[in-house]
Parts: sequence; structure tokens; C-alpha cells
Amino acid sequence: MIGKADVVEFEPDGTPYPVEYKHGTRRKAGFIAACDELQLAAQALCLEEMTGRHVAEGALFYASSKRRRIVAITPALRAGVEQAVAGVRTLLAEGRLPPPVNGERCRACSLVDLCQPQALAAHDAQIELRRHLFDPED
Repeated sequence: MIGKADVVEFEPDGTPYPVEYKHGTRRKAGFIAACDELQLAAQALCLEEMTGRHVAEGALFYASSKRRRIVAITPALRAGVEQAVAGVRTLLAEGRLPPPVNGERCRACSLVDLCQPQALAAHDAQIELRRHLFDPED
């Protein structure tokens, strides 16, 4: 994995402590909060590999409330990161992209202008319409 952490603080003993900044509020839907935690856990794993020190926790800092939410880097989160990495590797090996989500998460995503899920969804609908355009059975 490669990435760029927002902030890495260091404990007095030199243990890294990742802090991920988020623009939204701490009160997010569970599936969105889970994505934030997975991103933080991925940063923790990278920091462990870089420093050789165990990262037990990190924090999500929400700009709207100016508060942190402490996140334990649990075995379940670590397994989630490994599963996500394996999924991405599979997509890369197969040379395909995942379909756009075009859901509630997209509105708050910093990459929505690059991804353009609404445009892709409209394109998929057009392809489906074309399939049936000259079908005498429809």
C-alpha cells in the first residue's frame, strides 16, 4: 500500500499515532464511519511496517466539531484492511474497475468530481436502453 497520512503524531517512546482529518461530522452512518476506520487502520499498518513499532490506536479528527474519535486498531480492522487490499489486487490483475457506488457516500467524497458516478450511471442506463431499442419483443 502507498498513501499519504494527514498527520502522524509520535508518542514519547517513538510509537506513531495516525490522525486522519475528516470534513464531516462525527455522526455518520455506520457504513461510512467503517470506511473512515478502515482508512485509519491501513495507515496504522503502513506505519508499523515503516517504523517496526506496533500501532494500537489512532484518531479520526472531525473538522466540523473539532473533536477526535479514538479508534482501536483491532484484529478485525486489520483483517478488513487485508481483505480490501486483496480485493484491489484482484481488480488490478483482472484489469477492471469496480462499478461506481453512486450512493450516499458520494456526496461527501473528495473524489466525486473525478469519479463522476452519476455520469457513469446515466451511461449504463443508456447502454441498457440501446439493447432493447430494436428488440421487436419489447
